[in-house]
Amino acid sequence: MCDYSLENQISRAAEVGDKLVTSSFPMTPTRGFCAENETGVAVCLLPGTELAFDEPVRYNGLWGYVVNYIKARMGANMAEARLARFRQVDLDNPHTHHDAIELADGRIIKLSLLHEGQRARVLQLPAQPDHVHHHEPVRASHARQRSDLTHAR
Repeated sequence: MCDYSLENQISRAAEVGDKLVTSSFPMTPTRGFCAENETGVAVCLLPGTELAFDEPVRYNGLWGYVVNYIKARMGANMAEARLARFRQVDLDNPHTHHDAIELADGRIIKLSLLHEGQRARVLQLPAQPDHVHHHEPVRASHARQRSDLTHAR
């Protein structure tokens, strides 16, 4: 999905194998993804879409700086921050950005905080049902007939 602030942008749905770049979009206060070869076209992700970044994910904000600093001091391998799953957060607040990624270590980062120019590839889209089966409710007469057949044996 694309955040509400990208509603007036040209957009398309993500596909497996897409090469994406984190980008800002004209006339919006947010960041998102565009295809590597389609600058200015927002690529919308479904919640659950899995991404692999070319390099460890970089983002703005004090919290990002603190976490990265502590991990570096502790000798933590930042390579773990290359895999992410797209999700939406704060859906109960209509006045904030909802699009985010969740990193393998559990950090959740809103797309609006990502540094521009980071490259990622769509690894997998979330499972979608091919079709929905609607079962008709069993009528009492059919239930009785089944019951009769069961007792007849």
